[in-house]
Amino acid sequence: MSARGSNFFHQWLSNNLPETAGADIISVSELTHKLFADAKALGIGSNEIEEDTGSVYEAILDAIVHHDAGLGTDVVGRETG
Repeated sequence: MSARGSNFFHQWLSNNLPETAGADIISVSELTHKLFADAKALGIGSNEIEEDTGSVYEAILDAIVHHDAGLGTDVVGRETG
């Protein structure tokens, strides 16, 4: 992931991952589409975001699962504390 893509992705998750997001295919798909639309509006291509993630869909799903579990991680799965 480029530095710009990585920064955008992590900041976007922090600002846009709702507390009520479900780990279902529709919720994750909608968030993925919103992320790419917001990135495009800022001139950030999907390739900049996906270089190292492999799948933005899976990264968002992982963030939701870790966020819902409350396992001492932030919304992007980094340990807090």
